[in-house]
Amino acid sequence: MTGALAPTKPLTALDRCDRCGAQAYIRATLPVGGELLFCAHHGRQHVAALRDKGADIQDESARLSETPSIARDDER
Repeated sequence: MTGALAPTKPLTALDRCDRCGAQAYIRATLPVGGELLFCAHHGRQHVAALRDKGADIQDESARLSETPSIARDDER
């Protein structure tokens, strides 16, 4: 065993917040095993405490502020 963490997979629309059921943007992998998924709102509430307890945090909440690009007719 190398001690390296396995790469985490990106969160998708099928991943849901364990607290409220909204789309998850934050994954907390616990040091004892298992993971918790949170929407951005609940992630902000819990991520600091989880990090202090040694959880590995995957935060994809920046995706919420991305603007999708729309191709103009002359670019198609």
